[in-house]
Amino acid sequence: MTTTRREFVKITALSGSALALGIAYSHAEETRKPWKPSAWLRIDPDGKVVIIVGKSEMGQGVRTSLPMLVAEELDADWKTIQVEQASPSKEYTRLSTGGSFSLSSNWNPLRRAGATAREMLLLAAAAKWNVDRAALRTDRGTVLHDASGRRATYGELSAAAAAITVPTEITLKQPKDFRIIGRRTARIDGPDIVTGRAKYGADIRLRGMRYAVVLRPPVQGDKVARFDAVRAKQVRGVRDVIQISSGIAIVADSTWPALKARPLVDLEWEAGPNRGFSSAEYIATLEKASRGPGTVTRNEGDASAALSGAARTFEASYIYPFYAHAAVETVNCTAHVRDQECEIWAPTQTPNGVQSVVARLLAIPPESVKVNVTLIGGGFGRKLRPDYAIEAAELSKAIQAPVQVLWTREDDIRDGLLQHASVHAIRAGTDAEGKLTAWSHRKASNRIMTRFDPPNPDEAKDLAVYYREASWGVYDNPYAIANLETSYTHVPSPVRYGPWRAVFSPSSTFARESFVDEVAHALRRDPMQFRFDLLGGADTIKAGNLTIERPRLRRVLEVVREKSGWGSPLPEGRGRGVACNVYDGETHVAYVAEVTTTGRTFRIDRIVAAVDCGLVVNPTGVEQQVEGGIVWALGQFKSQITISGGAIEQSNYHDYDVPRISEIPPIEIYLVDGGKQQPYGIGEPPVPPLVPAVLNAWFAASGKRVRKLPL
Repeated sequence: MTTTRREFVKITALSGSALALGIAYSHAEETRKPWKPSAWLRIDPDGKVVIIVGKSEMGQGVRTSLPMLVAEELDADWKTIQVEQASPSKEYTRLSTGGSFSLSSNWNPLRRAGATAREMLLLAAAAKWNVDRAALRTDRGTVLHDASGRRATYGELSAAAAAITVPTEITLKQPKDFRIIGRRTARIDGPDIVTGRAKYGADIRLRGMRYAVVLRPPVQGDKVARFDAVRAKQVRGVRDVIQISSGIAIVADSTWPALKARPLVDLEWEAGPNRGFSSAEYIATLEKASRGPGTVTRNEGDASAALSGAARTFEASYIYPFYAHAAVETVNCTAHVRDQECEIWAPTQTPNGVQSVVARLLAIPPESVKVNVTLIGGGFGRKLRPDYAIEAAELSKAIQAPVQVLWTREDDIRDGLLQHASVHAIRAGTDAEGKLTAWSHRKASNRIMTRFDPPNPDEAKDLAVYYREASWGVYDNPYAIANLETSYTHVPSPVRYGPWRAVFSPSSTFARESFVDEVAHALRRDPMQFRFDLLGGADTIKAGNLTIERPRLRRVLEVVREKSGWGSPLPEGRGRGVACNVYDGETHVAYVAEVTTTGRTFRIDRIVAAVDCGLVVNPTGVEQQVEGGIVWALGQFKSQITISGGAIEQSNYHDYDVPRISEIPPIEIYLVDGGKQQPYGIGEPPVPPLVPAVLNAWFAASGKRVRKLPL
């Protein structure tokens, strides 16, 4: 059996929750001690309900949405809810945040935690009052016996509940009975964030703490040949200049002298194997590879024969460049190594990963490494890699003091993890009546993520499965085409890259949805209706391990068609474009964009979005995620990462531009009920179809096609 990285994340995220939920107290606590019926919940004698969150908060709202699951089934008073962040321990073994799984993987485990605690409180009250359990009810943190008028708060019953045997049979609420789930809910930590009380990684301050920046190789694979720090050490406030595994660290009393001293280090690099790498040459190689055969990832009918016999054929290539994360908060970490233990403060998406690599680095047990997870000022997958924690721990051990390592914006762009470039070659064929009968989509890129997928493709048992995940948006084509073939060609590169919001899907969906539009216009068909026609056939299909539900995709398209006024007249120079996508077989998204063109420039006037992400836990949070995904996706128009001589040429926001507030168009978001009884991911799904919707609108307005990003 071959397991994809995404499936592994799903399984481990769920198994960690299930393990922790099995930890419960069956003995009576002392009266004034808090009651902790599960790893995710604590009730204090004063009635305060504390919910422990096992996911990192980076703006997606998990410190609100996850507590909503527990509080709903617990029937707690939402006003009394407090939140604590989980740290790696025997209770919390799977704290990684990525893949848009936070809600879906915890949907049942966290609800069961709340429902189990509520049942134990009811049983405790029944025993205390000597009444039938069925005669009791709960309401906002209180157990009530209506017949006698008696009532007791959860805090008052917590000690007695701790003595109750944990029930094994629990009935969860039906959605019609939800009181908290589905309601618009403000973020629990929102006031702290907007007033500055919230702590991000760079806010950490410790007694005796030093500050450090690191000079890293300009090219991946280069090594330190020699360095002279005499001039750097003359800067007031600089304590030391030390070589560590990633480069040369300048340690100072504050960040400013460390930054001043950094360019004064006389440093020579020993050239590694990658100084000849060029992104332009690599993309040319991808273009050539995309025209050749690849590993087939989906094959239905006979696409080659159908294309050969087609009445009309169409073909195009789409080029997608390298991109950086460029989050507002650059990566940083504070570490304090002493004796045989270490404490870490980090804005990380992978606390257990940080604990593991630091323990290995210091040759100490994992339980001797405490990881404190701070708020994250933008993660987007970059902060799944623990390289910055390794630097801080290594340096703290060397200087025997707590130290905060801060990456500059230039460090973050030049030494971070990139979204990988890819090229897509697509062909389509129609019969004499203009029906689409053949489709071939070949993607060429690099599958192996730095630090995530170390095995060589040659070691994979099933290459089709191995490459399928790198082909989101390619092999999971939702349209009904009788003869369909998708393939992937692996072209190695030395580029340091990793998860980037929506990972493999943005480039693929850009190509697929742009080409669908091209074919529709070539056939003189309305692009919206053309998609509806292609979503006929079976309502449910299998694509690899994914299940695609066409009625849900048709529904989000129906909503954007109606809400956008599709087909109504527009002024000269203005056009509408449509695109849609099914993300990971779960979340369905459709966009209509309106664009006005003037010469070679364009302005996005409006974006209409329809989203079916299953059951909506917090509508406000979902809308914020969709808005954030749209803004993130707009960045693909503005910049790219280029590499020459093995080195990244961009350095900061002046040459790697990102969308500004003044550039964001009006956004309308419609949440669509697709009849699902559980939530699906929403962090990544809004990103992939946005770019093709805008480019299709640009074509409608100007008649110009764009097949290469950025603009």
